[in-house]
Amino acid sequence: MNAAAAMTDPHAYLEDGNDPRTIAWTAAQNARTRAALDAVPGRAALVARLDALLRTDVESVPVVRGARAFSSVRRGDANQASLVVREGGRERSLVDPAIIDAAGLTTIDWWYPSRTGDLVAFGLSQNGDERSTLHVIDVATGTRRAETISDTRYSSVAWSSDDSEFAYTRYPPGGQYDVRVYRHVLGTDVASDREIFGAGRKPEDMLDVQRSPGGRYLVVTAREGWNRSDVYVADTTVAPLRFEPLVEGRAAIYNVEVEDEMLYVHTNEGAPRFRAFAVDPASLARETWREIVPQRDGTLESLAVAGETLALHYLENARSVLRVRYPDGTVVDVAETNGRSVLAMTIDRIAGDAYVQVAGYVEAPEILRVGLRARPPSVASWQRIATPFDAAAYRVEQRWFVSKDGTRIPLSIVARRDVAFDGSAPAVLYGYGGFSISLVPGYSASLVPWLDAGGVYVVANLRGGGEFGETWHRDGMRERKQNTFDDFIAAAEFLASSGIADPARIAVMGGSNGGLLVSAFATQRPDLARAVVCLVPLTDMLRFHKFLIARLWIAEYGDPDDASDAAILRAYSPYHNVREGIAYPAMLVATAESDSRVDPMHARKFGARVAEATSSDAPIYVYVEANAGHGIGKPRHKVVAELADRWSFIATQLGVAWDA
Repeated sequence: MNAAAAMTDPHAYLEDGNDPRTIAWTAAQNARTRAALDAVPGRAALVARLDALLRTDVESVPVVRGARAFSSVRRGDANQASLVVREGGRERSLVDPAIIDAAGLTTIDWWYPSRTGDLVAFGLSQNGDERSTLHVIDVATGTRRAETISDTRYSSVAWSSDDSEFAYTRYPPGGQYDVRVYRHVLGTDVASDREIFGAGRKPEDMLDVQRSPGGRYLVVTAREGWNRSDVYVADTTVAPLRFEPLVEGRAAIYNVEVEDEMLYVHTNEGAPRFRAFAVDPASLARETWREIVPQRDGTLESLAVAGETLALHYLENARSVLRVRYPDGTVVDVAETNGRSVLAMTIDRIAGDAYVQVAGYVEAPEILRVGLRARPPSVASWQRIATPFDAAAYRVEQRWFVSKDGTRIPLSIVARRDVAFDGSAPAVLYGYGGFSISLVPGYSASLVPWLDAGGVYVVANLRGGGEFGETWHRDGMRERKQNTFDDFIAAAEFLASSGIADPARIAVMGGSNGGLLVSAFATQRPDLARAVVCLVPLTDMLRFHKFLIARLWIAEYGDPDDASDAAILRAYSPYHNVREGIAYPAMLVATAESDSRVDPMHARKFGARVAEATSSDAPIYVYVEANAGHGIGKPRHKVVAELADRWSFIATQLGVAWDA
């Protein structure tokens, strides 16, 4: 913080979490918030209900290596997911965070099995800070090897075919930027690891490394923000190792699936809804690329490859469609998803099976095993989680509304079947609208108490997301970011005017980029909501790039140090657009001490500014959680408490009573 900023910004001291004034202010805010939320009638019953609902098992799609299948699994009341392996019909825990840390504050951030399935590299972090340390475990014995590599936040790991070494990404000690790719030979000193890629690139580039199943080709993807990437390929049989560009310097996204004889490139180059090419890794020239999946009306969200057969996940009007493309070019639909969202896919290359996780808002996740070599594809349930309530009691509808500039926007409405859309129901409107992230229906058992109390839950598919391809994304970023806020404002107006919600009982909720969304909404149209739940938000858009990893987001929002970008950011920056004497809605602004993505200063400053400016009697609560981060790795008991806070606040403001 410089002297000029301190003179012009009365809340500048709240940028420093170690300032004694900030510590005292935070303690006072936390005490006030806790006193209010803990006293909400029926809170104990709500906590008990949420606790029961969140005892449902959670499991990731498996990663198959030979006869072994690896998954992240959280059973019952466990605070964290464990890494498990299934082999010969038996399940065995490999890494259980509860054994490492009884307090539940240690989590597995990521994991990568070796090609043989004999070893797994995994990352551990504490308190939700996501600053991982890499470890390696022997699957047969369950013992950890000597490897311990720090600064492996968001690491990707690419094993050699014989498990003797791996390439991995690592940051400088304690660094937030300038990630590099290194080569580690098992059993050697980490200090001797050789850097193989990254020197001379922009410090903000994000790197991902992959290796072909047979081990010959090493592929690095370098991403600049969420709208462009470069890809480089190295033949590991040729010394010295040299990365050749597959694509470089183009304003498009390229995602690569690496096979031994072919690279499959999923890209929006010349195709905003995405298409796919097959590329011979021995001949990378652009003119040799062969288009195998042309652009169509739906958005090609992702693909997975088994040999020459592709599993294709499309979004059509923000709803998932799964298709299979055979080597002869034939494409068929996999109908058994039954309208549920495709949340994740992995491939067993040897068996030719895709493992596909599907779910809905009130339909618990199911993992399907899709046989890609059969015609039509065979589909079997591999694992299904029981829903701890009657899903048939609820309905999900899609509606469309018109935004300020005439753009049609879809939203999803979740409610009990016996709730009438007659303008009497309280509603929570959720949005995100950024970074090309698509909001599709996903299982959320924590909605059930709200729905059972007669509430409506609504999710809007705003511009800035990826639901309709790259054009949709770009129409809600940088100089067009106001479109995202206009879409959300129009969604709230639509809920009120269409009879879906009681206009006087609408709450809005969003986190991270969605926290920016709802705080901008609150400063632009405070009259449209009774309550705002603003989670781990960005709010000071003129200084966001000075904290933690936020320079990564300049590509999405613009650069505050550029005068033209700063003018755009200033026009909507929530912190700078709080006005004296405006009756702001009630707010719960929540963040966490260990958030290593969005600095807690945003929540502190915004909460302080709104509280001093509002002319309303509606409360402005700020809560800074200890021993927690942006969200990943939060133990189950903290998740239950956090959800109870949100819904207690919403219920109080919207006149909903929990059963005591």
